Amino acid sequence: MEYDHILIRFGEITTKGRNRNHFINKLLNNIKRKLTDYKGITFEKTRDRIYIKLNGEPHEGIVEVLKNIIGIQSFSLALKVESEIEKIKDGVLAAIKQLDHQGKTFKISARRSDKSFELDSNQLNYELGSHILKNTEEIYVNVHTPDINIRVEVRKEATYITFKDEKGVGGLPVGSSGKAMLMLSGGLDSPVAGYLSMKRGLTIEAVHFHSPPYTSDRARQKVIDLAQQLTEFSGTVKLHIVPFTDIQITIQRQIPENYTLISTRRMMLRITDEIRRRRNALAIVTGESLGQVASQTLESMHVINNVTSTPIIRPLVTVDKFDIIDMAKKINTHDISIRPFEDCCTIFTPSAPKTRPKLENVTHYESYTDFESLIEKAVNETEIITLDGSKKEEIEDLF
Repeated sequence: MEYDHILIRFGEITTKGRNRNHFINKLLNNIKRKLTDYKGITFEKTRDRIYIKLNGEPHEGIVEVLKNIIGIQSFSLALKVESEIEKIKDGVLAAIKQLDHQGKTFKISARRSDKSFELDSNQLNYELGSHILKNTEEIYVNVHTPDINIRVEVRKEATYITFKDEKGVGGLPVGSSGKAMLMLSGGLDSPVAGYLSMKRGLTIEAVHFHSPPYTSDRARQKVIDLAQQLTEFSGTVKLHIVPFTDIQITIQRQIPENYTLISTRRMMLRITDEIRRRRNALAIVTGESLGQVASQTLESMHVINNVTSTPIIRPLVTVDKFDIIDMAKKINTHDISIRPFEDCCTIFTPSAPKTRPKLENVTHYESYTDFESLIEKAVNETEIITLDGSKKEEIEDLF
């Protein structure tokens, strides 16, 4: 007998009440989309588990994919046997013989979900442990710190034997909480904010502002690569690349220098909000962290937010920069973000930006310019790229 299933456990989904099935179905669909290359596998779901039947497919690649699927708390390779004591004995023996067990210690952790089963959990632990000791050599019992922990879960329909839990990402399945627009720069913060938002169940579409010739094609590619990396967790990301040169030049000419950064962020937010409206999203996600730069003081956020009533989600608002760096490394966006290609915000940063801007001042400065037509033009000329885990790019028609 060989491992023939993967048993997937939920985390936060188990706290859901009547909507629980909605979250489980969303997770199952996400798993299926990420595993389309494995044609032979089949799926089964229950109230507290998802089971993948391997049907001869190699498990190694599937395991690597499952590690990045949001909504999975943990999973294990499993051997499925009939819920009969002799079948279970054969199963645990076969399971441990597939491991490098000689000279190792082990324990049996049995759980009897089917209370009508003939043996209770303690009796199962004894019977199965004894069976392994009688039929193997150079293996010993250690119930406190074993090298191998054989878990046996007895259910009415079948018994599942597992030996190692793989940790998942956790969180809520992507798409279970609606859709939001992520303002994606080329820096460290916004990809991490996107990842954390997806862990709360949001589907993310990214918006990036590109200002050629001041920003290069390599800067543009860096953002595409960041969005591509986020597909490891979501499956698909739509990236909206906004032509921003005309607006930035206009801001530099018409707005006093110490207010250009604030006005730039306001225009970005207005454009993102319009794209959000057209794409039927419900919120905007940013990578802002309180006090990190001039546009991220409370006074600046207040003035920038004034252009929209749409909810602004800031997952990193109270997070330390070094913690953000650690998270970026964990999700493999760090090395992409530190490529030395600057985005439009960096290139046009004033020497002494306002950290306590006044709303009446910036609205007064902006009133002398027809930004409405510039914003509409930028939105209408936005390019949409659909990215998925296969690293293929699909260019969509404009709005």
